[in-house]
Amino acid sequence: MKITRQKHAKKHLGFFRNNFGVREPYQILLDGTFCQAALRGRIQLREQLPRYLMGETQLCTTRCVLKELETLGKDLYGAKLIAQKCQVRNCPHFKNAVSGSECLLSMVEEGNPHHYFVATQDQNLSVKVKKKPGVPLMFIIQNTMVLDKPSPKTIAFVKAVESGQLVSVHEKESIKHLKEEQGLVKNPEQRKRKKRKKIKWSNPLSCLKKKKKAPDTQSSASEKKRKRKRIRNRSTSKVLSEKQNAEGE
Repeated sequence: MKITRQKHAKKHLGFFRNNFGVREPYQILLDGTFCQAALRGRIQLREQLPRYLMGETQLCTTRCVLKELETLGKDLYGAKLIAQKCQVRNCPHFKNAVSGSECLLSMVEEGNPHHYFVATQDQNLSVKVKKKPGVPLMFIIQNTMVLDKPSPKTIAFVKAVESGQLVSVHEKESIKHLKEEQGLVKNPEQRKRKKRKKIKWSNPLSCLKKKKKAPDTQSSASEKKRKRKRIRNRSTSKVLSEKQNAEGE
């Protein structure tokens, strides 16, 4: 029985891997109902999930799920402890928390780009998840974990992609990656950031009046000496000319 379950899981994983790019580590989003069922069935999720899916897994939840378990009280205290040990993924409900089912549903919107698995015992949530193509669904039945087969909506989506009517999210990502490698599309990380113009503040010192330079005493003294020398030279030339005139007479 265990071998057949693993064969089915391997087949379903291959389908999601080939058509939607699901890869390891598998990110499993847990809600409170799944944690409670695992507690009752004494299922060690961290040990048994990787064995069942034959690959590395990450147990995840959201703040809304933790908040919901806190409000439900002591009856789900064990489920809350299991959820608290999971990695908390950021959900869009920062200010106003919503129900766990609504939160998990919002995490797989727009083609499930992060390739989340949804693990729940909530029937209403399961029906809504099956309407979204490319979202693997897990549940617990008779104390055993089961990866559900691809939903009719998912199969119809894959057929539409194969016929060329639609393009999957996985194909869009691969096309974008190829364009970036060939240089057809600039990688946003490589784009140069535009420099913001800095606001130029006026320097308060520039507004002050310029101080007049004090006259240089050394330069003025040297100029006076030069004038004196010139005056002396002129007086000596006059004396010499007078002597020459007297001798001539």
